[in-house]
Amino acid sequence: MVQPGGGGFDLSQIMQQAQQMQQKLVEAQEELANTEVTGTAGGGLVTATVSGDSQLKGLVIDPKVVDPEDVETLADLVVAAVRDASASAQKLTEQKLGPLAGGLGGMPDLGSLGFGG
Repeated sequence: MVQPGGGGFDLSQIMQQAQQMQQKLVEAQEELANTEVTGTAGGGLVTATVSGDSQLKGLVIDPKVVDPEDVETLADLVVAAVRDASASAQKLTEQKLGPLAGGLGGMPDLGSLGFGG
């Protein structure tokens, strides 16, 4: 049994910290959804714009790369540009959410303490 002032944990403090982390996580996710990154391929002939939460927002194709006889190259450039933009979005996500996810990892499992699930 934990005695008052005996070095036990304060459940209300833990819950407050969890709520603060949850709020920061929600704010970071909203910021990511409103942030856009770009990726390019073919020396800038194809540019893809992706939101921080990996939603394709735009695609710009330079008319010079549009060749009806070589649609495969255009398709490859589009895929490469989207992958480039998605990789940038993933890095951004790791930067924004990494510290928050790490903080959540340090939280005790409330279920193992007999609370919740």
